[in-house]
Parts: sequence; C-alpha cells; structure tokens
Amino acid sequence: MRTLLPSRADWLPALRSPGTDLLAGLVVALVALPLALGFGISSGLGAAAGLATAVVAGAIAAVFGGSRYQVTGPTGAMTVVLVPIFHQHGASGVLAVGLLAGLVLVVLAVAGVGRAVRYMPAPVIEGFTAGIAVVIALQQFPSALGVAHAHGDKVWQSAFDAVRQFVAQPSGVSLATALLVAAVVLIGGRYLPRLPFALLAVALATLAANLFHLDLTLIGSIPSGLQAPTVAFLHPDQLGSLLMPALAVAALAALESLLSATAADSMAIGTRHNPDRELFGQGLANIAAPLFGGVPATGAIARTAVNVRSGARTRLAALVHALVLAAIIYLASGAVALIPLSALAGVLLATTVRMVETASLAAIARASKGDAAIMVVTFVVTVAMDLVTAVAVGVGIAVLLALRSVAKEARLHQIPLDDADHVAEEHQLLHDHIVAYRLDGPLFFAAAHRFLLELAELSDVQVVILRMSHLTAVDTTGALTLKDAIAKLEHRGITVLMSGLREDHRRRLAAIGALPGTDMGHLFEHTPDAIAVARELVSSPAESNR
Repeated sequence: MRTLLPSRADWLPALRSPGTDLLAGLVVALVALPLALGFGISSGLGAAAGLATAVVAGAIAAVFGGSRYQVTGPTGAMTVVLVPIFHQHGASGVLAVGLLAGLVLVVLAVAGVGRAVRYMPAPVIEGFTAGIAVVIALQQFPSALGVAHAHGDKVWQSAFDAVRQFVAQPSGVSLATALLVAAVVLIGGRYLPRLPFALLAVALATLAANLFHLDLTLIGSIPSGLQAPTVAFLHPDQLGSLLMPALAVAALAALESLLSATAADSMAIGTRHNPDRELFGQGLANIAAPLFGGVPATGAIARTAVNVRSGARTRLAALVHALVLAAIIYLASGAVALIPLSALAGVLLATTVRMVETASLAAIARASKGDAAIMVVTFVVTVAMDLVTAVAVGVGIAVLLALRSVAKEARLHQIPLDDADHVAEEHQLLHDHIVAYRLDGPLFFAAAHRFLLELAELSDVQVVILRMSHLTAVDTTGALTLKDAIAKLEHRGITVLMSGLREDHRRRLAAIGALPGTDMGHLFEHTPDAIAVARELVSSPAESNR
C-alpha cells in the first residue's frame, strides 16, 4: 500500500519551480473545458456532470495517480460505454456504476494488475481507437444537425435517425456552426498547436449565436458550483444489475488510463509511470466523482498530450487544470449556459479526426493479414456493438492467431541414427527396427494431436526413441496426448525410450503418467545411451517382446 500513496518527492520539483506547470495547467484547462462540457452532454447526464468529473476526478487522480503528466476527466471512449447504461438505468445508474467501477480499480491496483496492459495487442488498440473515433463522431450527429430527439438503441441507429430527420427538415445553421468550429480547431491546431483553438472557436460561435440570435440549441443553465456530496443515487436493489456494467467501465478506465500514461512516457523522455498506482488514483477518482454528480472518468490521451507539449514537468499541472475548471464553474457558469450544442459537437468532431493515426493503421495493415484482420474486426465490433465486446473479441482472435503461429513452430522430426561404425547386417537391423524422433518446440493443446497421429501410425518397428532435449514447453493436454501415443505403441509391443528430458518436464509427465515403461529404466540423459539399449532390445527377441 505504501507504494500506492503519494510521497513528498512527488511535489518537491513543483515547489521549487512551479512556473511552467502553472502555465501548462491553464492551457490544458482551456482545452478541457469544451471537451468536458461535450462529453458530459453526450453521456446523458448534462454539461454540469462533465465539469464535475473534470474537477473532482482530475484533482484526485493528479494527486494519487501514478503518472506525473496524466490529465483525467470525461472521455469519448467512456461516453460510448455510458450511453447504453444511461438509457437502461438512468442517471442514478451511471453514478452507481462509476462508484462501483472505482472500487474495482482500487482492488486491481492492490492486486498489482496494472502491468497487464503491456500484453494488449497493438492491432486491438488501434482498432478500438479508430472505432471510438467513429462512434464519438456518430454521437455528434443529432447536435450537429440540429435534431433534438434522435431514436435508436445503437449509436449508429440514432445517427441514421438524425440524418433522416435532418433531410426532412434541414437546419443549415446548426450544421454550418459545427463544421466551422471543427475546421477552426483542425486548421488552427495544425499550424499553432499551443493555442486553445477549441476554446476560441466555441467562444466565437457563442458570441455569434447570441449577437445574431441564431436558431441554435444552447446548453442551458448549469449549477454555479459543485453539488454537495451524496450517495442518494445508490439503490441496493439495483446494484446486482449494475455489476457487469461496472466491470466493463472499470476495464475501460484501466485500459484507457494506462495507455494514456504510456503515451505520456513516450512523449516525455526519461519518465516512467507506476501502473498500479495509476489504477489506484483512477479508482479513487471514480469513487469520488459520482458523489458530486460526475460521470466515470479515465486518463485522457488528448489532454495528457497537450499537458506534456505545454511544458508540464510535474503533477502540479494536472492539479492546476482541475482548479481552473472549478473557478470557471463558480465564476462563469452563466457564460457556459450560452454555448450552442452544435459548437461543442464541432469540437468533438475535430477531436475524432485527430484521434485516428492513419500512419499506424496503415503500418499494421501492411504488417500481416492476421494483424489487419484483428484491427478490422475490433473496429467493426466497436462501432456495431460496444467497446468492451470489441476488446474481448479482438484479444480472443489475437490469442487464437498467436497459438496457431506457435503451434506451427512445433515439429516432430525423424532423425537418422549414428550407425556409421556398424556392419551392413547390423545397419539393416537398426534401419528396420529402431526409429528415433526429436520433438522441437512446445507440445501443447494446439499442436499435440499432430504428434499423436504421427507416432501412433508407426509400424514394423520394435523401439521408438523420443529425443526430448529440444522440447520447450508442455501443457497438460500435450502430456495426455503423449501418454495416449505411448500407450498405443506399447500396446502393439513397441518399446518407447526417452532421452534428454528436462526435470520440470519429467515431473509434469510423471504426474500425468505419460512416461514410457513402468519404471525409470526407459529414461536416459543422453541419446547415445538410449540407442545402445535399443540395440540390445532388437538383438534379443525375448527382451524386445517383454
């Protein structure tokens, strides 16, 4: 537990020279404001929930998290998972899921699960990142098109319904606002990446909408402060049905936060985050955020990248970002209420464009057909179903392809005996009655049955020598299959000898009963010793029939 808690060393560099961290925190807050508003609205709980999440979760994760650069708040990926929860269980269900997910993250941190993210296949990551971008873009269709109520269980269905309603009654002002804001964010961010173009574009759109009385739907009034903490959203009879959604939210929060922290490490040379402490900080953040009406949060890759590029050196920058947003809530809630929803939709549309790394997608597609298939399937399932299912399917396919590749490395080679010193008659005897095989690679469930078929079909031999020194691994299925093959050979009167068996493999085979013979007399450390015994067996019919 001590390694999961903050230490004095975390803050000493910030106290010595806070200037760059203060500036970076201000810049990140300006970038995060429209995103927090947009993702709060997209989740179904409203703009105030997004701001509460950015403030409460952002501050707690900054103090307790495992990365000095991580910026936490509401994200598009989490919104994708929360929308169906909101439709099924309402706002109280989303808040309860967030709290339960936070508890799960704390347990995962204490159990040391954080390091597992390194085993996530790259095609799965790229596939669901691209899928998330498409889903977030589809979520913005109603606001961007000026459609108040779009219907559909899936996000693509509601987007289609929004397009249908827009075609029936076009609203050019909303669409133009969204596209102009997106264009300003993308073009400005490309040439002047340090300026908060998202905030500038939203401010200009808000000013224009109110000066010219444009027919645009506004955010509306939000509380001028955070609500008092409460657990009134918890209903004991509802918790059972919320357990699986909470596990899905916890899995996503862990995955996205650890990926974001890893990306921050790669952008800032010489740093390395603590994955278990990061999960611990995210867990505490998600426990606290619902108490103040906030949605579940994760580490935000885009805001974390802005933080690093703005010169942040310590976790003070992320804390300042949360404090600046808190000041906006208490001092400028009236101005926030006047922001058009289509302007926020434009910001999120621009965010989706910048989320997709086309170079990475192309590189993976060129790498192999298997990786391309994993990426495409993960992408399609993300858009058509949900993110957690997509990750499970993508990882499952990756595991199957990896097992198939490893299984191909396993070989059963018939090898020649060293019989150069024998007379012709003995050579013929050895050739006719002794066969030696070398097992290469792993003997596990994906490859074991091929060995059974090859070994069991041997005929016209008296002795089979299995050279095991090149065997790299053996699982229970492989051991049972080998046991079956040896039993079939011995049932037909064929003696089986083994050489070069590693001690750990010998113990596993012995536990399964997969060693040849009834004692240790059929096991040899070196192959020449096994060959010598085989010669004696084929030279003595009585011995060989025993």
